[in-house]
Amino acid sequence: MNLTDIGSVIRQARKALKRPQSELARALGMSRATISAIENGTVGEIGIRKVMALCAALGLELSAAPKRRRPTLKEVMEENLAEKRRP
Repeated sequence: MNLTDIGSVIRQARKALKRPQSELARALGMSRATISAIENGTVGEIGIRKVMALCAALGLELSAAPKRRRPTLKEVMEENLAEKRRP
């Protein structure tokens, strides 16, 4: 997951809660421009505390997981073959 993905999840959660950027920014002590930049993935850098505060305010959970590796060609071919065999 990259900053653009994180911003998209934050935007979706905020909109689902019908909270304007300005109100969320005021509640968290951030600027509306910062919230907008995070949501649009145009923020150059963002501190983990800001991400945690946004997640908490929007009912999101922040987690870390090992990065998944890309499947090999053999694995993809085997998966495709298995899908073709399914009824």
